[in-house]
Amino acid sequence: MKIVFLETDTLGTDIDFSAFNDLGEVTMYKRSDPALNPARAASADILVVNKIPVGEELLKNAAHLKFIAASATGTNNIDFEYTNARGIKVANARGYSTDSVVQHTFALLFYLYEKLHFYDSFVKSGEYSDYPLFSCFVPYFHELSQKTFGIIGLGKIGSAVARIAQSFGCNVIYYSTSGHNDNPDFKRCDYETLLTHSDIISIHCPLNKDTFKLIDARALSLMKKDAILLNLARGPVIDEAALAAALTEGQIGAAGLDVLCTEPLPSDSPLLKIQDSTRLIITPHMAWGTIEARKRCLDEVYKNIEAFLNGTDRNIVTS
Repeated sequence: MKIVFLETDTLGTDIDFSAFNDLGEVTMYKRSDPALNPARAASADILVVNKIPVGEELLKNAAHLKFIAASATGTNNIDFEYTNARGIKVANARGYSTDSVVQHTFALLFYLYEKLHFYDSFVKSGEYSDYPLFSCFVPYFHELSQKTFGIIGLGKIGSAVARIAQSFGCNVIYYSTSGHNDNPDFKRCDYETLLTHSDIISIHCPLNKDTFKLIDARALSLMKKDAILLNLARGPVIDEAALAAALTEGQIGAAGLDVLCTEPLPSDSPLLKIQDSTRLIITPHMAWGTIEARKRCLDEVYKNIEAFLNGTDRNIVTS
């Protein structure tokens, strides 16, 4: 079997891919090149992809392709109507990033919630050295205890965030974007209730037709004036122009983003106009990317390919 990796750099340059040589004849390309990707994929029996669009344009010459292993959980980049029609199986990597994303969720939260950028700058600028008191309380910050922590999407990651928020004494509520998740450990509510009652809103839902621009201008207008919005799901769940306006106009307190509508972030994005790091922190889609998580991801890809070669379905996705 010929195994072709089209974008190994998306998993980092510090990861060892050598184990895949035991599964077949391996060809690796570090970075995607739209002009070259179809030719690179042409000889593949098994194709490993991450973020590049996967459909007829990429696969039209891949006559022997039987299996696509996504080195990611999200598969909205794959044209399943096309792959299903050709009988090409697709498997994704699951569960590898939960601890990493949960950790980063709270890193973003505390950076904003405790005004850490301001206080760090206050000390390092020398202003604290001339301050008349040993403590500085302005701008003020709050305890998490007794605050309402709203979660959009209570899957594996959302549930883990909920448990940690609960351990801080938060009142956890959640909105199920599919309408099918009913977890008795936490209070389920409708979307408007979550928006209006939450002090913190953390997004962990998949991207689909129901969640595209779920957080729009109207949703932002319903949130509390000091609410913090966190997005660790997919960028297009938020209308970025509406968010930029809401932050600029003080409609909400702050936002922490690890995912964006276009990645890397375009230089003309309205979000870049907000340079106040007490109001907005953006990290470059790295919440999932601890070295431990990236190693687990690659291990999941290996196991999915190994299962396919052994005639077993593992983590198969059809839509």
